[in-house]
Parts: sequence; C-alpha cells; structure tokens
Amino acid sequence: MPIAKVNGVEVEFEPGMTVLQVAERAGQEIPRFCYHERLSIAGNCRMCLVEVKPGPPKPQASCALPAADGQEIFTDTPMVKKAREGVMEFLLINHPLDCPICDQGGECDLQDQAMGYGRDGSRYAENKRAVEEKNMGPTVKTFMTRCIQCTRCVRFITEVAGVPDIGMISRGESAEITTYLEKNIDSELSGNVNDLCPVGALTHRPWQYHYRPWELKKTETIDVMDALGSNIRADYRGTEVMRVLPRVNEGINEEWLSDRSRYAVDGLQARRLDRPWIRENGKLRAASWDEALNAVAAKLKSAPANRIGAIAGDLQDAESMKAVLDLFRALGSNNTDCRQDGAAIGGGPREGYLFNTSIQGIENADAILIVGANPRTEAPLLNARIRKAWLKGDVEIGVIGQNADLTYGYTYLGEGSKVAGKLPKAATDFLIKAERPAIIVGMGALIGENGAAVLNAMGALAKKVGAVKDGWNGFNVLHTAASRVAGLDMGFLPGEGGLAVADMLKPGALDVLFLLGADEVAANGSDAFRVYLGSHGDRGAHSADVILPGAAFTEKSGLYVNTEGRVQLADRVVFPKGEAKEDWAIIRALSERVGHTLPYDTLDQLRTKLMADVPSFGRIDYLAPSASFAVASLGVKGDVGDVAFVSPIADPYLTNPIARASETMAELSRERVAPVALAAE
Repeated sequence: MPIAKVNGVEVEFEPGMTVLQVAERAGQEIPRFCYHERLSIAGNCRMCLVEVKPGPPKPQASCALPAADGQEIFTDTPMVKKAREGVMEFLLINHPLDCPICDQGGECDLQDQAMGYGRDGSRYAENKRAVEEKNMGPTVKTFMTRCIQCTRCVRFITEVAGVPDIGMISRGESAEITTYLEKNIDSELSGNVNDLCPVGALTHRPWQYHYRPWELKKTETIDVMDALGSNIRADYRGTEVMRVLPRVNEGINEEWLSDRSRYAVDGLQARRLDRPWIRENGKLRAASWDEALNAVAAKLKSAPANRIGAIAGDLQDAESMKAVLDLFRALGSNNTDCRQDGAAIGGGPREGYLFNTSIQGIENADAILIVGANPRTEAPLLNARIRKAWLKGDVEIGVIGQNADLTYGYTYLGEGSKVAGKLPKAATDFLIKAERPAIIVGMGALIGENGAAVLNAMGALAKKVGAVKDGWNGFNVLHTAASRVAGLDMGFLPGEGGLAVADMLKPGALDVLFLLGADEVAANGSDAFRVYLGSHGDRGAHSADVILPGAAFTEKSGLYVNTEGRVQLADRVVFPKGEAKEDWAIIRALSERVGHTLPYDTLDQLRTKLMADVPSFGRIDYLAPSASFAVASLGVKGDVGDVAFVSPIADPYLTNPIARASETMAELSRERVAPVALAAE
C-alpha cells in the first residue's frame, strides 16, 4: 500500500483516497463545509485547505486532491492557518447574525468552525447582501441569505434522491440556490437536505422555533413507519417527542431517513387514546381499567373458542403480538393473523418471506426484477440503494406492476399477474445472464385470491434464473409493515382450521374480534364484539365496543424484525399518555381475568419466553448470511389470473394511525395530490 506523511507521521492508505481522507486516517481533523463522504466532490468551499509537498507553495483543497505515495501533508502550518482564517472571513462577509433566532444554533458547523478556525474580527464593513426566500415545500424552511453555496443540497437531491429539483443559478455575488420554477421538492427524502445544510439556510419547517437543541434529551431507537427498521434518534422535552433524526447504520439506512419516518412525529401527540372507553347504547363513554378489562373478559369467556379471533396491526412490537398469541392459543382459538392486507405469505421456510439479499446487499445485484412493488413509496431508502447501484451502470432493472417514476431507468415488462406467470424469453434473458440476479416481490403481487399462485410463480422463476444458489440468495420479499416479519416468525397466523383476516371480518364469523393496533381493516363490517387495543383514535377505535389505550412505539421498549430478518431493539423514549399502558401489560392483566394467566410478569420474562419459543429473536442486530432454500416450493401452484399489480401504499404519507394524525403528513399528502389534479385539468 502507498504511504504518505501527515505532519511527519507515516500513514498507509488505499489507492484513490484523497488527501483529506488520508489526513483523517492519521487522526487529523480537517474542517469542511461542502465535502460529504456520501456525495460527489464539489471542492467549492475551500475550508479544507492544507499544505502539500511536493507541490506548489500554496494551500490546496484536500477534498479534491488525490493522495500520492511519498506525499507530505501539513495541516497545521502558519500558511494553512492563515488560509483557513481568510476563507472563514470571506464566508462571513454576507452571512447574517441570525444565531440567536436560527434553528441551527447549537448544531451549526459554521458556528463551530468559526470558533475553531476563524479570526477574531472582520476587515469588511460593507452592507451584507440579502437573498429572497424560496418555497421548497412543507418540510424545508429556507433562509437563503445564510447560504454559503456549498451545494450539498443540490448534490443530495440530484444524486441520492434522484429528483433534480434544486440547483444554483446566476454567478458571482448573485449566485443562489433555488428550486426550478419555484417548485416544491418532489422527493420522499427531502428532509435530509436540512440535515446536510451546514449553516441553517435550510431548516426543518415542521419544527421551526419549537425547541433549542440543548433543551432536548436523546434516545436511540428504531423507526416503524416502514419495514426497513431505520435506526433513529428520538429527541424529547418533558413528555413530548420533539423530533426524529437518523442514526448511522451502514446496513440499513446509511445516514438518511424518509420524510414519513422523520416528520410523522407530531402525530404522536394528536388524537391519542389516554383512557379506556366502553360503548353503551351506540355511544362511547369513559371507563376505568377494571371495568373495561372485565367487559372484555366476560365476552371472551362466554364465547366458544372458535368464535373469537385476533388481528395484529402493522406497528406492533413482537412482545405484544406474542402475548396475544399465547392468550388466544390458551383460550383454544386458532383465529389469529398478522396480515391485515391479506398477503399470501408465511408458513413456509423463513427465507421464503425475507429480503434475502439484505438491504445493503441489493447494491451487489447485477440484474433486478421488481414485481408488484413501488420501492419509492414503500421503502424510499431501499429505492435509493437501487438507484445507487443503477448509477454505477452495472445493473439492469425490470418492472412488472405500476409504471411509476422510480428515479432510475428500467425496462417495463407489464402490469400484472399474466405477465408474471409467463414471462417472455426476452424478459428473463437479463436475469439468466446475470451472475447475481435478484427478484423483489412486493405486497402488491401477493394480495388477493391469486397471491399464493403468484408467489409460487416467482419461486419457479427464481429457480429458473439461478437467483438462489450457494453464496447468493436473490429472492426477496419487500414488506410494508414493521410488525409483519416478527409476526410470521412467531407464527401469528391462522392455526389449524383457523380463520384469516378476510374471513374473520365477515358478518357472523366471530362473536369477539380483538384488534391489536389493527387500523387498516374494515372492522365495522363485522357484527362481532370488537375490542381495540391501540394508541390512536383511528379506524380501529371508531368501530370498537371497548377501547384499551396502549402505547405508541416511542412509549415502550420492544423488538422489531425488519424486512431482511434483522431483529432490533427499540428503546422507550417517553412514557405512555394519560392512563395508557404498555400493550403486553394490558394483555397480561386481561389473561388473569379470563382464567388463563400468562406465564410472565415482566417484560424480561416475556422476552425470555419469546426467545425460547423462537430462537431467532435472541439474535439482536444479527443478520444471517445468505442461505439457499427450496425456492420452488413457495406458494401454491395454480392459475395466476390476469390481475394488475397495485401497490398497497396508495398514499405514502397516510399509511398508519400516527401518520394520519400528523399535520405535516396531511400537508405532504395534499401537496402530493395537488400537482396530479392540476395535470388532469
């Protein structure tokens, strides 16, 4: 390996690294504004100046300078110090003194670097320039007078998000960052530009003037707005979660976060269930916990075992589902299901319902077939991964389903099951020729009467093209619900002779229907006694006869399994609202009243039982290596029919009770619909 000297210390580095990367490998801090390791190099802020020998006797931008064998790099010479002070002085010529009112205050790179590398005064007394504010949409608040033209936002939106809505216009002192034609940023990842902005020119509009960073306490936890399990940090003040920011996890979300995961946080405060309710004479009235639990217990005890059932929602933690599953099995009921959308999946080998290549591993595929999924709306960060692979130019992509803008080029093969059941030779050639082919099957292909047959057809295709082999498993199922894989792992499915979701909801099918956070089903069509346990007054609560207030995902510690099968632990951020309790504790109390007391009194005991019954839950943060399996045995052989694949995510901003309670999500949804309506006119 080549060797360079950094301030006299020899450092080995990999060919292709820049001087900045070599200096940081040696432990030297290099200030920067425009450089970001996940974006292309711009080299326009000049803050990362260093002195290099051999080379011209002047400071050079280390971010854009390739390192060479035998190079000497100096980061702390008088020349470098004076140059950085000069750059900082120029940057501050037009920057306003907004620190007391700026949302970036306390977390601002410009503040930190001005203190560390700037002068103690300025030689410029001219009037500062002013720039007109821009409207970039509901998630981005602009103060463009503060902008230092680092172009991080431009590069992120263009390269990572794939929506080139931001750019720089004019030249010299008139240069400014703007959206083209005063257009909103049309991306599900727009909030990341606020994180990237180093000066406070772009800040989070939904949280404007709500807090100061030093007022907040921080808890690391897991996102549940989609099935990726993005790593997040929830910041709270008192009993309120004020904001959600991404944490770095190279295997899942890198350091990005979707807008739904980031800005639905205000929905945690709105439309909350904070006390039990009982419906009498068609109207709900407040009740005590004893009263509500006794009412539910009485109904469960009086109903035959085959006339009671439970449906688990999309945001549930594994512990609450395990408690409900144990209770209903103890009561003798096999009517349990965690597939609100009715997807024909589960019951076979674990690899048959996982995203087997892993989220990070999809970048290694050289051919991808997307069937019945829209990754851009269902899993925006996975879509960004696929785009990254596409930008390298070594992956070919085909799509069966909706012909949508996915931010990358693909070959459109057809819209539905007829094409998926019998792909033309030209459509399979690119998979057969590939060394690492991948098939991504979405819920849009697995929902409906023909879902099992489509799954079987995809398994047969995977076998035909060699998508599953030693060292590579390219068969992937893209889930849309954070709780789905955990439910499938523990067997939260209909037992022998048990009813699935659609059958449980039919009039006359059940006497008691237990909805564990299930808000995406039409429970009002059932004439059963309906019990809803959840955190928000959403669809499930509207039709319930008894409402048991549970905890939102930030109000309990729980295990979640993402679409690739990785078990992750979410920590509690704040306590449940009002009289609400943790979900598993409510089920435990209910079990006493029905005469089938569950064998655990604490959360640790429940987890011990869960891990004993399903060992995969004991491997937290562990991703099993790719394993081959009998992919041709998936689903059920039969006619795939002729049905168009439609993604179950009709509106990516209103997918669950928390999102539907969020004002920001409602505004994003309106903004998303508005351009479509205008185009139709």
